[in-house]
Amino acid sequence: MKCENCTKKECSKKPKNDEQQSMRADVLNSDEENEEKSEFHKLANAKIFLSDCLACENCITSEEAVRVFQQNQKELFQKCDTSKHKVVAVSICPQSLPYFAAKFNICVTEAAKRLCGFLRSLGVHYVFDTTIAADFSILESQKEFVQRYRHQSQEEYALPMFASACPGWIQYAERVLSSLVTPYICTAKSPQQIMGSLVKGYFAKQQNLSPDKIFHVIVAPCYDKKLEALREDFYNPLYSSRDVDCVLTSGEIFQIMEQRKTSLKEVKEVAFDTLFGGIKEGELIRHDGRRSDGYLEHIFKHAAKELFDIDVKEITYRVLKNKDFQEVTLEKEGETVLRFAATYGFRNIQNMVLKLKKGKCVYHFVEVLACPGGCLNGKGQAQTEDGKPDRALLRQMEDVYAAVPVQLPENSEHVQKLYQEWLEGIDSTRVRETLHTKYSMEKPTANSFDIKW
Repeated sequence: MKCENCTKKECSKKPKNDEQQSMRADVLNSDEENEEKSEFHKLANAKIFLSDCLACENCITSEEAVRVFQQNQKELFQKCDTSKHKVVAVSICPQSLPYFAAKFNICVTEAAKRLCGFLRSLGVHYVFDTTIAADFSILESQKEFVQRYRHQSQEEYALPMFASACPGWIQYAERVLSSLVTPYICTAKSPQQIMGSLVKGYFAKQQNLSPDKIFHVIVAPCYDKKLEALREDFYNPLYSSRDVDCVLTSGEIFQIMEQRKTSLKEVKEVAFDTLFGGIKEGELIRHDGRRSDGYLEHIFKHAAKELFDIDVKEITYRVLKNKDFQEVTLEKEGETVLRFAATYGFRNIQNMVLKLKKGKCVYHFVEVLACPGGCLNGKGQAQTEDGKPDRALLRQMEDVYAAVPVQLPENSEHVQKLYQEWLEGIDSTRVRETLHTKYSMEKPTANSFDIKW
């Protein structure tokens, strides 16, 4: 079977042997309740293993595939049972909220509050917004880019710097491209990884709980985040606890609503919890960026000011080969001093990697996202029944997302407080240990670049 994201004429994805097939069948059958499956249930069963494959080979082991599928709605229901002695906390990605707003034709703020109310009705104890984790990820990425730019003449792998927020891209880079690309990837953890540390670290301590007493769920727009939750640097061996125990896509949460015949419009509004105790979150905020967390825009503006003392108010994108491959430049005294690119989707990613391999990559920073169109277009939410992008829904999601006010991460009082109280300062050793990660440096397989168009 040829995978949707495959870039080869002949897909080299190996057929499953009987044992692997049996393992998957056991997991699939355990979740079937002998009732008619909704649209998203069908998609969840099929697309994790088939058309959402990241690189056709060497990306996902059979064990990982099973563990990915085990992150499902049934897992949430089991942990919401108070007899399990677990505190259930759910963290919601900002790009998931427009999906529910568009689905139920309400504003994104109302969608957030009603989604919180719905999750509370299931037995969830705390519901958080992951924007604060993205704040940390962006701030650390900004600092790292400036350092790399200033040391580019002394360090072989300083530039270009690739963004690190997309788990699909990271999985592909580590498993297939490896040492060709990984030294160029920003070491700042993704928002999901940082949120895991916040909930199982800072919040657990505030609540006098050990990490293993919290069951932490992430609601996200794509399936790749399920794989990210399995990363080794997401695991605390002292407590045998993962920072993120389960990832559910927006579509899987919508499926629960379908099964319960619940409309979000009928649910009581409840505000987000915070990591700081009883205070509830106020107005929703987002970052710059049309469909994602806006790493390119934040880093570009920060670098322009920090490196060249230029205040950039508005960013102008120039479309190159297609709308998912765009660039932004900064000129000073007639010279281009910054050249950034946004590269979405695997075909554009492959083009960028080939340029890097040939020494022809002209960019200082590249915002890389596996999903064409960015995070709003994640396959866990913006899909039709036949697995194609739901363009009408995506346009609605873009409109409601754009209406959310933007706040610079630098202006977050909560973030500055956490840097001091939790991380012992903005340049501390603990910041490096908690907010940054490392990537696999193994050499890629011989046929990793055998790409046919």
